Amino acid sequence: MNIQILQQQIDNIIAKNITKSEKLQAICDYLKKEIYHYDWVGFYFKNGDKNELKLAEYSGEETDHVIIPFGKGICGQVAVSNKNFVVQDVSEQDNYISCGWKVKSEIVIPIFVNKENIGQIDIDSHTANIFTQKDEKLLEYVCSRVVHILN
Repeated sequence: MNIQILQQQIDNIIAKNITKSEKLQAICDYLKKEIYHYDWVGFYFKNGDKNELKLAEYSGEETDHVIIPFGKGICGQVAVSNKNFVVQDVSEQDNYISCGWKVKSEIVIPIFVNKENIGQIDIDSHTANIFTQKDEKLLEYVCSRVVHILN
């Protein structure tokens, strides 16, 4: 994984003259295509004033998890903790919402605007113990750049 090339391509997507939704979708599609162990890539954002997340753009299999209450599952826990959450083996998590039998590991990175957690990027992998510090660094970068298209 060449993080510099991936970061440059994310910046190129963000610089395009397309809608916010199209940019988010392009980021999801790009990451899923370029990183072999990213089997599902999606963005969740806070649903108005409710204590829940709502699925936005994603790339991968459809999911029933369009709304996730704060505190539920990995995404819901990140909405409360405001911290990255890397799960190398989802079967070891008590508070895990299964998105499908193929998912073995998950990484969720929060997105902050003015120090407020307004959403996150969520990655599922069909391979256990696959996520590294490089994944975390890349996704933190993605989230820091996505902020610029949300305003």
